Amino acid sequence: MAALLRFLVLVSTVITFATCVDLEDYERATNQSLFWGAYRPNLYFGIRPRTPDGLQMGLLWSKVEDYESVQHNFRYTCEQHAGMAGYGWDRYDPRTGGIQTIHDAGNEIDITTSFVKDTSDGENGGTWAVRIKGTPRPGAPEDLKSTVVFSIASPSTSGLGGLEVDGDPKLLQDTKGLEGDVVIKGEDPTLGQYKITVTEGKGKRPMHTHPSAEEKPLDRTFVATSTFGAEQLWQTRPILFSQLKLAIDPQIERWGNDNLPPPFQFFTLNNKPGVGNQQFVQKVFEGAFEFDVVFSSAESSKALTVEELTTDINTVVKSFDKKFEQLFQPQAPFKGDKYLEMSKALFSNLLGGIGYFHGDWVSDRSYAPEYEEENEGFWDETADARSRVVPKREEPVELFTSIPSRPFFPRGFLWDEGFHLMPVLDWDVDLALNIVQSWFKLIDEDGWIAREQILGEEARSKVPQEFQVQYPHYANPPTLFLILTTYIDKLALSDVNKDKTSLLLNKESAQKYLSELYPLLKRHYEWFRRTQQGEIETYDREAFSSKEGYRWRGRTPTHCLPSGLDDYPRAQPPHPGELHVDAMSWIGLMAQSLRKIATFIGEKDDAKKIGKQEEAIIKNLDELHWDERAGVYCDATIDQYEEDVHVCHKGYISLFPFMVGLMKPEDPKIAKLLAVISDPNELWSDYGIRSLSKSDEHYGSAENYWRSPIWINMNYLILQRLLEVAQTKGPNQARAKEVYISLRKNLVSTVSKAWDSTGFAWEQYNPETGEGQRTQHFTGWTSLTVKMMAMPDLSNDGPKDEL
Repeated sequence: MAALLRFLVLVSTVITFATCVDLEDYERATNQSLFWGAYRPNLYFGIRPRTPDGLQMGLLWSKVEDYESVQHNFRYTCEQHAGMAGYGWDRYDPRTGGIQTIHDAGNEIDITTSFVKDTSDGENGGTWAVRIKGTPRPGAPEDLKSTVVFSIASPSTSGLGGLEVDGDPKLLQDTKGLEGDVVIKGEDPTLGQYKITVTEGKGKRPMHTHPSAEEKPLDRTFVATSTFGAEQLWQTRPILFSQLKLAIDPQIERWGNDNLPPPFQFFTLNNKPGVGNQQFVQKVFEGAFEFDVVFSSAESSKALTVEELTTDINTVVKSFDKKFEQLFQPQAPFKGDKYLEMSKALFSNLLGGIGYFHGDWVSDRSYAPEYEEENEGFWDETADARSRVVPKREEPVELFTSIPSRPFFPRGFLWDEGFHLMPVLDWDVDLALNIVQSWFKLIDEDGWIAREQILGEEARSKVPQEFQVQYPHYANPPTLFLILTTYIDKLALSDVNKDKTSLLLNKESAQKYLSELYPLLKRHYEWFRRTQQGEIETYDREAFSSKEGYRWRGRTPTHCLPSGLDDYPRAQPPHPGELHVDAMSWIGLMAQSLRKIATFIGEKDDAKKIGKQEEAIIKNLDELHWDERAGVYCDATIDQYEEDVHVCHKGYISLFPFMVGLMKPEDPKIAKLLAVISDPNELWSDYGIRSLSKSDEHYGSAENYWRSPIWINMNYLILQRLLEVAQTKGPNQARAKEVYISLRKNLVSTVSKAWDSTGFAWEQYNPETGEGQRTQHFTGWTSLTVKMMAMPDLSNDGPKDEL
């Protein structure tokens, strides 16, 4: 009962947001409930607070059945194709916690991490606890030997003594190891004084007859303390191996290769607990095991007990399930438990991919004239200019963001973030807008936000050097405006102020939030229009407006990375006079969103001005990019005769004005777009809408990244617009309904089948087979499948309970 009452207090912390309109109070309350979290998503399990120099904790483990494979099998950072049969959060909410299951086929064990928070007790996030449980997989030896290490590091220990193992000094000097619970105390400027308790836990400990068993019995816990520079502490796995080597080398020298201790004894740390900023706590088990790690600050009245933790875990799961089924209950034909469980896991992994990042980053602010890309052959000129510049390290910044993929893209991407936040906004408005706010705090004086946030050495270690530098001349799709548009639409609902779970659905608080954010949004919009400006009058193009034409800077003959659709076919060769339909569509979305925000906060003059720009963009999209013969929107370029011509590669680019909501449901051009979308020789497949037409000469060619595969984010935008047209009376309604029903069924089935067969969501899906491909554990925008399943079923034919 006590645990349940604490949980209700926790929930009330969120609910009381709506009783105040002070954004400073809101930020304090949000920081309290979101202070601690699984904010190291690049790890299979990692905990940290939202503070630059906060504690960094993580879990490492390996089976120890032989001498050869231990180094390879030691898990820590999420890696692709590392012998996992699937892993991720089954239930997770960053405000309360959740349960994660890691199916480690390579180590023949399933690891469960159950994480809960009590934010009602004390400042700085209160207390938290995690239960770590291991269960041998079917077919594994009953006496499977596993070693488990919990790592605790503190970059911020200057003048405060670091982390110290607490206990009787005589007992701490015992090289045989520690009995019972291990308590580590620390202090830092943000957290104050705190302690971390690693419980003795439950589970059988290995026994053997080698003489080393008496010197270091395995029913004890081993603690290795060391001190490293703050810039080195992220290299946890190498540091652990260096500590293991200190224990291994003397054993080899003493026992010889022919009489070594068994592997589970051999790979144990020297027990040397003390004061330092890196602490490893190691346990060795045989078969199943379980232990807890509990954090409590000095201000907390008490730490969570084992009994309370068990109750709290169950309470968190039940609360998540209840809320999820209210918001995202899959609709026919996806009403079976199979789809509900997949949906919960996809969404939990999206939330579990939220991380806190801090560090310096690399940019090229040289502003060389070649970067304007005004001459033919500009891509070679810009490459030469870049080669002459030594990029500079920028001052450290922080970012609270979700990530596309824990093993492959564990960092913030501007282009991905808006898609990530679509389902998050439905779940927790304040959380989604807190992330939006974090992104816009990165904006510079000109209005630029770097498209890829590679903050600090740990983040850079995952990125090839040639992709680390960020350029303030290059844009990225401004998808955060998708979220702001949806937010404004939520505020327009007549019953919005009846929602008591969010401060930012309170009209007065929303006006203050948007008023503070608006100057940054406007600055980014103006930067986008200025830096990605295209030429209209120079090439005698006829258009409603001589100003509204845009092209992505940063093109090469093979790629247009700033667009997000990297290798999608464009005009050849690149030309300074080309115009890109997707660039103008994104700016049209920005204008639409800004106009709505300006109207909401009372900026009437701005709303009028931006409204005219929006109107001009929509008209210019038709006049500059619509190709009646092809029946789609097309990029434009300048041919060898200096004439304006369309370059039509039917695919996602061709649909952009439709996808971002710049076309009215009754627009007659939609009928032509529907024809292309639903044609199997063009974009239609049984698994989703292809990125490029099957009839295009470049289909499936070269890198084949955006030249055939099915991408869930683009398909979601298409599906969203189909639903809008299908629910609006007009000439396109019936056909849109047919396409919507079939496409929704195909997409969910594609993701579901790959999930069932591999245990993962994928970056993209093969248009010929439906198989997941490229990056695995891509629970960023692929999690939009959750919203697809929750969309209404418009079918009137056949059974609706399950496929």
